[in-house]
This record gives sequence, structure tokens and C-alpha cells, in this order.
Amino acid sequence: MTVTVLFVCLGNICRSPMAESIFQKMVDDAGLSAKINVDSAGTGAWHVGERPHPGTRRVLQQHGIRSNGRARMVRAADMTDPASYIIAMAIDNMDELLHRFGDHPRLFRLLDFALEAKVRDVPDPYYENNFEYVFELVSDGCRGLLTTIRRNEGL
Repeated sequence: MTVTVLFVCLGNICRSPMAESIFQKMVDDAGLSAKINVDSAGTGAWHVGERPHPGTRRVLQQHGIRSNGRARMVRAADMTDPASYIIAMAIDNMDELLHRFGDHPRLFRLLDFALEAKVRDVPDPYYENNFEYVFELVSDGCRGLLTTIRRNEGL
């Protein structure tokens, strides 16, 4: 069985592609790339087809993490697999997913899995230019998420 993890933010150029890249590296390092598929999407269409934001690419590169992919919108098909993990970056992203597609048994906010973060929503660095802070939050959430998936899925 293959698990799919989809990270979702607003435009799919800052937070969710950062989470996708960080989590993919963790999955690869754990030797689980054949068992866990990682992707990201946005709730809006403003940036479809674009590469991640330069700030996202910069902070990932500074940490030795590759960034691939292009922005896309979340679609109904992403929400049909009850075994998939749909990971919203903030409550507004989660609310939009619920409004548009209804409930999903594994819809969570990323920082629900955080081990150290004192906040529950990953702020959008597009406006604040706080990419390093967002990187630390996302990394914390991804570590906890991978631990949870390994436990839940017996990996």
C-alpha cells in the first residue's frame, strides 16, 4: 500500500511546496519513498504553473533540500482516497478545503503534528518574508507527521 501526503496552502508557491520538499527529503532519508508519495497544491489559481517563490527556493537550498515542481490547484480527485493525508498549512486553508470538498478522514493542519511549535498555523511568508521561521515550523510539523504516518501505517 502506498500512502499519499498532500500539503495544501493558498497559492502553492511558499508554504506547501516548502513542506513537500522538506517532507520528501525526510521520506527519502527514511528509505520510504516507495511507500509514501508526496505532493502539494493550493486552494487558489493565481500561481498555477509557477515554480516555488524565490524565498522558498532560497531557504530550501540553504538547508540542502531540492525543490521541484510547479504550482497547481487542489482538485476533487485529491480528496477521494480515505487513506491519503491532506495537510493544510493553516486553518483558513482547512476551512476552504472543508467548504469546497467536505470532510476527509485524514484532514489535518501541519502543526497539529509539531513537537515544539507553540502556534497551530504556519504563517504565509509571502507577505512577511519570514521564510527561515516558516522553514523551522514546517520542519517541526513534518517530523511529527512522519512519525505519525510510520506508526499509523506500520512503516
